[in-house]
Amino acid sequence: MTTMTRILITGGAGFIGIHTANHFAKHELLIVDNLSRRGARSNLEWLKGRTNFSFSPTDIRNSAALEEDVRKFKPDAVIHLAAQVAVTTSVQDPRTDFDINALGTFNVVEAVRNHAPGAIVLYASTNKVYGGMDDVGVELEGDRYRYSELTHGVPETYPLDFHSPYGCSKGAADQYVRDYSRIYGMPSVVFRQSCIYGTHQYGIEDQGWIAWFTIASTLGRPITVYGDGKQVRDVLWAEDLVAAYGLAIDKIDEVKGQVFNIGGGPERQLSLLETFAELSELSGRKIDFSFADWRPGDQKVFVADTRKAQRSLGWTPTVDTREGLRRLFSWVSENKSLFAAP
Repeated sequence: MTTMTRILITGGAGFIGIHTANHFAKHELLIVDNLSRRGARSNLEWLKGRTNFSFSPTDIRNSAALEEDVRKFKPDAVIHLAAQVAVTTSVQDPRTDFDINALGTFNVVEAVRNHAPGAIVLYASTNKVYGGMDDVGVELEGDRYRYSELTHGVPETYPLDFHSPYGCSKGAADQYVRDYSRIYGMPSVVFRQSCIYGTHQYGIEDQGWIAWFTIASTLGRPITVYGDGKQVRDVLWAEDLVAAYGLAIDKIDEVKGQVFNIGGGPERQLSLLETFAELSELSGRKIDFSFADWRPGDQKVFVADTRKAQRSLGWTPTVDTREGLRRLFSWVSENKSLFAAP
């Protein structure tokens, strides 16, 4: 087991960030976050009641400020979560998307290389690095789509094919983190994450769809389904994801330089229509929504093959989809004031 005391978390005020900080609460923590995302300040307030941490408002695009943070804090591990997270936003403003995801990640690994050599770096990548996967057979089975042949989901060996500015920026960062392990010996791990959901997630229509459906249905806001609603994703409860981060740090000598697809896998799949059915049951009323055309590049199915993470990390998710939705619905219902503004 790796001995460490200091962990720096970029994007640490985001929803995955605060779950990560809470998981590593016994360590000395530095949260780096520019607080640009909605809910970030509320998330920090929640975290203050659970663990001690230092905070820096550095934007990862500011290389000088980031290098100073790393130089002063001297982390044993960096968990890099800060990102621009929406495909549609990347299409509208590709330069900002590049600056945050690609250049920002470069700034992170350079700061570590220059001022904390030997520090572990974990990077939150995305399944979007696999692109549209147009050559993969998909068939309709009842009210959901499924892979015709990929029984266990998409493996890490599937060819990279960056689609959209978001896919390009995250994919470039993914490869930089991986290559810094090869070229500079940086002990890094890349997690290509599927749909992550959980409490403290301020989902919007373009990102964080489970949280968005839960928030919108609870507050009676209009919901649009792009496509037929039968598209399927594997979904993973945030705390199960963060458990994988911990295992990767513990086993860094065995897994450094590797890439892991991480998500709910075949056992934790949801279609959009199934999600509405679960939310209707939880709320005791029918969830209203309307349909619109498919959005470009929207896959009918994405399910991660998580067997490598299970073998190499000894990782197994614990929260099933029904329990996860129940927890999220309860949190949103109890915190409606956080979502009062449109």
